[in-house]
Order: sequence, then structure tokens, then C-alpha cells
Amino acid sequence: MSKDLQVGNPKAFRAAQSGPAATVSPGSEAVLDAAPTESLPPFVSSELDALERRAWRAFLSRHARVAQRLEADLMAHSDMPLAEFDVLFQLALTDGHRLRMNELANRVLLSRAGITRLVDRLVADGLVVRAKCASDARGSFAVLTDRGRQRLEVASPGHLAAVKHFFLESFSRPELETLADLMERSAPTE
Repeated sequence: MSKDLQVGNPKAFRAAQSGPAATVSPGSEAVLDAAPTESLPPFVSSELDALERRAWRAFLSRHARVAQRLEADLMAHSDMPLAEFDVLFQLALTDGHRLRMNELANRVLLSRAGITRLVDRLVADGLVVRAKCASDARGSFAVLTDRGRQRLEVASPGHLAAVKHFFLESFSRPELETLADLMERSAPTE
């Protein structure tokens, strides 16, 4: 084993994990002589088989790429981050255009602190207001304002077209039906 690996050089260690073709000189980056082969730590190979790893990687990769493209497109056309759009969109879908903060956090997949910071920014921009909950003094609602609804109406057509372009058009209608069924089935229960 090389001295770099013995003393804990992380770059050398990662290069060595790529396969036997990796060579490392002291103080240098790894040099790969051939394409890396899949060499998995025992804790990974014992938990996931090749098909499971392939499916999981494909899901994570596709999700990240689609989210990056949607974010970039939304920022370019509407100067709105995807998380802000999601909050406004979730509020617009509800009766009264309001949600309790904890329910909003669950819908947009943010922590309590994360949704608080995001709603604070939306309140400062006049897109959302906070309202006290009459039945629970500790609870509050996030409520979509007219200005927030107008901003959403301007951003929605372009964003939803991008959703179709970057994701939905990759699938036939029967494939979308299957995908929706599979994703709904894989959703964790609350």
C-alpha cells in the first residue's frame, strides 16, 4: 500500500478505490490509467444488489439534473428560485390559499427552520403574509397575497413548460402512468 494511503491522503484513497489502474505519487493527484471498475465497500455491496444500485443512482441523478435545469430556467425567466415557486404553488392549490406552517414544510420538503426562513423572505417581498391560527395560539398560517398570486401566474406558464421539456416529455403517456404509480407506491408513509 502506498504511503499516501497509509497516512490518510483522501485523494489517494478515492483514487485507489477506483480500481487497480490508479497510480498515486506522493503529494500528487491520482492518475488513472483506465476506466474505473466498480469496487464497492462491503457495507454497500451487502445492502444493495447491482439492479438496486442502478435504479437508486438513476433516480438520484435524474432528480438532481432535472431540479438544476428547472432552477436555472426559472431563475433566468422569472428571477425566482424553485423553492419559492414551490411555496407559492402549494399555497395556490389550497382553499383559501393558506397552509399551516408545518403542513407547508411537509409539502415542500423543508425543515421547520427552513420553511420559516423561506416564508420570512416571501413575507418581506410581499408575496405571503402570516396569519394567526384561531384554534391554536402557537400555530400560524402562510397565506398567499394578491401580489404572490400575480407573481405565480407570470412564472407558471414558463415553468410548467420547462417541467414538460426537461422531464415529462422523456416518457410516453403509459410510461408516465407507470412512473406515477411506482413513485406513489414508493412514497414513505407519514
